[in-house]
Amino acid sequence: MAYDPVSKRLFIAALGNGSLEVVDVEKGERIKSVGGLKEPQGVVYVPASKQVVVASGGDGTVRAFDAVTLEEVKKVTIGDDADNIRLDAERGELVVGYGDGGLAFLDPKTLETKGTVKLAGHPESFQIEPGTGRVFVNIPGGAVGGGGGVAVVDGPKRTVTTTWDLKVAGRNFPMALDTANKRLYVGCRRAAKLLVIDTTSGEVVASPDCVGDADDIFVDSKTGRLLVTGGDGPLNVFATNDLRTYSSVATLTTAPGARTALFVPESRTLFVAAPKRDGKDARILVYTIPD
Repeated sequence: MAYDPVSKRLFIAALGNGSLEVVDVEKGERIKSVGGLKEPQGVVYVPASKQVVVASGGDGTVRAFDAVTLEEVKKVTIGDDADNIRLDAERGELVVGYGDGGLAFLDPKTLETKGTVKLAGHPESFQIEPGTGRVFVNIPGGAVGGGGGVAVVDGPKRTVTTTWDLKVAGRNFPMALDTANKRLYVGCRRAAKLLVIDTTSGEVVASPDCVGDADDIFVDSKTGRLLVTGGDGPLNVFATNDLRTYSSVATLTTAPGARTALFVPESRTLFVAAPKRDGKDARILVYTIPD
């Protein structure tokens, strides 16, 4: 999901529906469904151009839409299984994970490819470190050693500098970065663990149990807490006093299979996507996270 704080529109890559769904948050209404997409997976809002960009795994395309009219303005093909996409505002680049193992760096104005990096396996969630341009990339399951791994990419130089083998757990999909405290948070599904990694050394300093089928993690910089959503249970809230010991301090009931989420810290709002299940239509659950 992606969010435009000016228009207060929420953009959802609806994988199962093959569409980009657009919701007016203030009205609580879906205002548009842009169809014809093949397995849309990643979506990002680009404030400078007022465009929303969608990566689709089914045909390997990256498409830019006018965020107001929702008309398609650009399209490129980068490769099979285009997945997560993020904006590196400092360097003026879009970064897209794709294929059997690659990152593509695109010009957000033209979608022209500025460079690529080869990885050991298909990338899932990744985070870009402000200042350095380092990109931490989740490569789940068997791609690195016997479990999952995190590839550390020098974004400006387009090279992999090292890989951290995750021996505690694997199937690592979601990720969040706390730059100020030099902590990388990785959610694993086998076993269901939240791994806490020191970004200076690559050491796993903590590995508390977390919700199963973890899919999104957010750092609440205001409170220092972590929000973890997963399809197998409630949303988990973790807290720490020393950045080495983490404990679950609260849970929030969501819905079966609800795992994809977006936290908007300015409004203290968490959006969670609940799939169509048990006789209930697909919907967005909205939570206000206390300070």
